[in-house]
Amino acid sequence: MAVAGLAVAAVVVLALLVGVHHYLWRRFVGDTTAEGGALRRTGTVAAWLLPLLTIGALVSGRTGAPFWLQRVLAWPGYLWLAALLYLTLALLVGEAVRPILRRVLAGRANESSRVNRPSVTKVFTPEAADAPATPAADILVADAPTADTRAVPTRRLFVARAVGGAAAVAGLGTVGYGTYGVLRGPRVKRITVPLAKLPRSAHGFRIAVVSDIHLGPILGRAHTQRIVDTINRTQPDLVAVVGDLVDGTVADLGPAAEPLAQLSARQGSFFVTGNHEYYSGAAQWVDHVRELGLHPLENARTEIDGFDLAGVNDIAGESEGQGPDFDRALGDRDRTRAAVLLAHQPVVIHDAVAHGVDLQLSGHTHGGQLWPGNLIAGLANPTVAGLDRYGDTQLYVSRGAGAWGPPVRVGAPSDITVVELASLQA
Repeated sequence: MAVAGLAVAAVVVLALLVGVHHYLWRRFVGDTTAEGGALRRTGTVAAWLLPLLTIGALVSGRTGAPFWLQRVLAWPGYLWLAALLYLTLALLVGEAVRPILRRVLAGRANESSRVNRPSVTKVFTPEAADAPATPAADILVADAPTADTRAVPTRRLFVARAVGGAAAVAGLGTVGYGTYGVLRGPRVKRITVPLAKLPRSAHGFRIAVVSDIHLGPILGRAHTQRIVDTINRTQPDLVAVVGDLVDGTVADLGPAAEPLAQLSARQGSFFVTGNHEYYSGAAQWVDHVRELGLHPLENARTEIDGFDLAGVNDIAGESEGQGPDFDRALGDRDRTRAAVLLAHQPVVIHDAVAHGVDLQLSGHTHGGQLWPGNLIAGLANPTVAGLDRYGDTQLYVSRGAGAWGPPVRVGAPSDITVVELASLQA
């Protein structure tokens, strides 16, 4: 039954993609270009090639393709995925504008035809000269077809090109701006979180939270270096890398992660796994980040000045027998001390509440990454981004510092968050 369900879902998704691509071809190519022309041939080739590049980008990493091939396919394939979304949304808006524009142009054409009404000539034939002067003897001849008749095909083509052009500018402009936001690097956010059990001695303790860096065939060593430099400029007391560091193996991405060794914090840098680590060889990555000077918290905790810092493995580790173990990480601790938990996915917040955690730091959602993805992310996560409270436990969800798939963010800018802990006793 499960296999049959997946097959049905695959067919539905494939049919949807075919339908959307046909719609884009019709509006951008079929309605705006001459049949048999070079522009139409070029547009038709693109309509076939771009989705094939996207499929190649999506499957190349999972099928063990050479890393150079993954990089070749990733840029055009993933960018087209984002462009497909925003071109389609722009065209759908254009569908509402299209009939209005046609009516406006038709009204102007009718007004023009009234002002420039074709002249009428009364023609007298020899027979008519001898006949009585009656209206029937007058033959009316129009000088030319009416302006409205001539304008209809031209007007339809003009509307198609105007709407298609505006949609292309809006859709591709959105993708371009969203790409710039990712490649520019994350911006720093600062929030203050009061904890009832935090002693006065730990008041003002600053944790730099970074999640979802997503090193891969697009985001590489330069991306890591930007993130490390940004974190170090904040001079945090502790750095928390909250999962989804990579999309690929240590062999391919080890050099891209090396700048993490430059992280500087008084109490050190800590790491927990995300779901993408389990797609990329989690055990090898845990060993590698340890070599870079980070401290992996695999269902474990450590005492920091004034509070306990704990970390749990991601839920995806359950498939390998390495899932989250809250009892092991938090079960025997002194509950009079404040506890801060690093957990990649926000959905484990209810386990955190049950184990008396004061603050959970998470990522995973990307804040939706591509609007309206935030609406979809909200269906699967208790909090999509920002600070929330669940009972006596507070949850902070970072939007992440990178991007999965398309290196594009729209409506969900990337961030590194400096969380300042505040004592109620201060």
